[in-house]
Amino acid sequence: MPAFTTYDGTELAYHVRGEGEPLLCLPGGAMRASEYLGDLGGLTAGRRLILLDLRGTGDSAIPADESTYRVDHQVADVEALRLHLGLERFDLLAHSAAGNLAQLYAAAHPARPRRIVLVTPTSWAVDLPVTDEQRMAAARLRAGGAPYDTAITAYARILAGEVGGDGADADWDLAAPLFYGRWDDAARAHWAANADQQNERAADAYAHPDAFDPPATRAALRRVAGEVLVLAGGLDGHPAPALAARLAALFPHGAVDVQPGAGHFPWLDDPARFAERVERFLATGG
Repeated sequence: MPAFTTYDGTELAYHVRGEGEPLLCLPGGAMRASEYLGDLGGLTAGRRLILLDLRGTGDSAIPADESTYRVDHQVADVEALRLHLGLERFDLLAHSAAGNLAQLYAAAHPARPRRIVLVTPTSWAVDLPVTDEQRMAAARLRAGGAPYDTAITAYARILAGEVGGDGADADWDLAAPLFYGRWDDAARAHWAANADQQNERAADAYAHPDAFDPPATRAALRRVAGEVLVLAGGLDGHPAPALAARLAALFPHGAVDVQPGAGHFPWLDDPARFAERVERFLATGG
C-alpha cells in the first residue's frame, strides 16, 4: 500500500487501481474511506485511479491535531499528494462532500487541475447548500410503492429532527433506498459498509463554518484554467440537477451532465454510462 507524509507529518495512504493516465480521486462521506468508490463503474479500464484515504480514514493515520480534519486544512494534503506523485498538472475527481475539497483545492491552485469531475457534489464552499425542501422534492420523485414510501416518511422524520439515537439510525436505514437509483443487493451492501468506513469524529469537524469563505472561493474559481464537469443524478437531491448547474456556472469552463435514473452514487446505478461519460470528458473535455 503506497503512502506519503503530508505537511504536518501525518502519513496518508492511497490505493492504485487500473492502468493509464492518473486520475486523483477524493472520497466523500464526509470522511469515508476511499474503498466505497470501488473502480468507479469500470473507469480502471482506461485510467489509473489514485484513491486517497483522507486523514483519519481507511489506511491513513489519525493526525496529532484533529482540528486538521477541517476541509480547508486538507487542501494541503491534496497538494502534497500531487508533489509526491510528481505531477505538474492532473485530472481530479471528487464525490459528494469531497466536492468542497476539490473546489477549495482548485481555488488555491487554479492552474494545477487539467480537468475536474465533481460527482454529485455538495458545495458549502461556494454557499450553494442543499435545502431540506430540495431533499424532499427529490425524495418524492420515488413516491408510489415499496420501499420508497416508507423511505420518504423516514427521511421526513430525519430532516424534521423528530428522532435521535438508535431511532435516527433506524430511520437512516429506512431512508437509504432514496440515495440509490436501484435498491438492489449491490446498493444494500454499499450502504451497509458505510458504518465501518466513515470516521464520524472527522466528519463532524470537516465542514466547520470557519473552513469556508464563499465570496473569496467563488472569485478564485473564475481563474480555474481547466474544464469542469458537474455530474448530477436525475433522482438525487444532494444536489438536485438545478443546483448542480449553478455550481458548474461558477467555473469559466464548467458544464453539467445529468445521469437519468441515478441517485447519489451514479457509478453503481449505471456503471457503463457513468464510466463512458467521465472518460469522454477526461479525454476530450466534452
